[in-house]
Amino acid sequence: MTRVLFDTSVIVAGIIRPHPSHTRALPWLKKAIAGEISMIVSSHTLAEVYAVLTTLPVSPRITPDAAWTMIHENILSKAEIAALSASDYKTVIRNTKEGGFSGGIIYDALICSSATKAHAEVLLTLNGSVFKRLPAADNLKVIEP
Repeated sequence: MTRVLFDTSVIVAGIIRPHPSHTRALPWLKKAIAGEISMIVSSHTLAEVYAVLTTLPVSPRITPDAAWTMIHENILSKAEIAALSASDYKTVIRNTKEGGFSGGIIYDALICSSATKAHAEVLLTLNGSVFKRLPAADNLKVIEP
């Protein structure tokens, strides 16, 4: 079974019906729920999904309780959670620095590292061009739904 690491962008788009990329992301979420692919989620992504859901400009607003329910039903009950160690974080930060990258790309580097650590074959994201810049993504098939 194909091991697919889901980026925050795909999870949020798959969960939120009015999201502009909902129809692109939802089939992937359905495949994971049906057990057609192995869903992997970085532990960092769990926090990002919560942050995004609770600040989305939708009406009605998504409450913390509703965000928890969405995360539990769509991720925690379905996905393998890939966590990084303190040593992994040090390595990712050093490699990002050595690659000359700065700013928010560090979060994408952490996602790539989680994918590699979890032996994912595919990294599923709506931001493929950002991930493809990272050497850590060289061994992953980066797919944009």
